Amino acid sequence: MPGVRGAVRTWFDPPAPVGVEIHDPVHRRLVVTEVLVVLTVTLGLSALRSGLSLLDALLQPVPLNQQQVALNAPAAQADLVDLALQLTRVLQLVGWGALGAYLLIRAGFALRAVGLDGRRPGRDALGAVGLAALIGITGLGVYLVAQALGVSVTIAPSTLDDTWWRLPVLIASAAANAWAEELVMVGYLLTRLRQLGWSENRALGAQALLRGSYHLYQGLGGFTGNIAMGLVFGRLWQRTNRLWMLVGAHTLIDVVAFLGYAALHGRVGWLP
Repeated sequence: MPGVRGAVRTWFDPPAPVGVEIHDPVHRRLVVTEVLVVLTVTLGLSALRSGLSLLDALLQPVPLNQQQVALNAPAAQADLVDLALQLTRVLQLVGWGALGAYLLIRAGFALRAVGLDGRRPGRDALGAVGLAALIGITGLGVYLVAQALGVSVTIAPSTLDDTWWRLPVLIASAAANAWAEELVMVGYLLTRLRQLGWSENRALGAQALLRGSYHLYQGLGGFTGNIAMGLVFGRLWQRTNRLWMLVGAHTLIDVVAFLGYAALHGRVGWLP
């Protein structure tokens, strides 16, 4: 079946680089410094915290799968103060993504160059739904297997009280997570690594490993599942240059996880 083999090779082989590689040593050092600063104040620092969190969990006498991590937890006892803190976290994530977008613009890239435009809203939306279904179902399976094997903590996507603002805050949190991660990890980081002369495969692997690392607090399931997600999302962007599709897919995955858990927890036996 030469057609099938050819399609497989086309998908897994690195695409032809697009963009201008930076050769000036001074400019290269500035870009390297910029990347390190961005990662330090955003998701790179989250990876360090996540690794330390997993280490602490492994040192506890309680088995890993009997420990729980809440992704959206109350931050204050007073209802309105809690709401303000939840929205502050959302704003921080929006700021992280905006920082990546701003630095790309300062570097001379129009946002449409990384796929942030409205030229294909229908195709982007359809692709987001299909991608969310593929990654979401696979990710849930990986989590349940890892949790059953004892190598993953029990993840509670939301432990927020049933308040009037819980639903919009969870949706806003899902969208902000997606915006921050896909802008910084894919749109910004892969573009900058491309300018620094990294091969597409090397940049893809580094991005996926970092994505998995800041989910280490979830255990082996979250780590491996997010590496796989990073590989798929990164390669899809390298091939299609459509970032809105990734942001949309990531938002849908998180919305279903956050709201689904709130609706099903305690009502179905298969959900830890």
